Amino acid sequence: MVVSDPSSRVSGSILFDSADVSTGGAFLRTDLLFEVGELLVLQFQLPRTEAGDGPHIRTAGRVTRVSRGQAKEIPGMGVEFVDLRPEDRAAIEERLHR
Repeated sequence: MVVSDPSSRVSGSILFDSADVSTGGAFLRTDLLFEVGELLVLQFQLPRTEAGDGPHIRTAGRVTRVSRGQAKEIPGMGVEFVDLRPEDRAAIEERLHR
């Protein structure tokens, strides 16, 4: 997942390892953490299907949870999708039910 900061405090984009992607958001495993409430621009591609490459998704996300990796937690951030297009939501839902 590629993340950028719409307020341009971070120059360029940052590549994150995503886990637990759902129609509501994703958990990004990383030691580079944003603060709860910050808005981000997220870009990712869903896994390939028999019909070809999965769709590219671009959406805004809001940081809802931050884990600093204490007490055996995985460091990272929970990000809620805030403007996911209906067709992108349907594509994610389809992949989750496979």
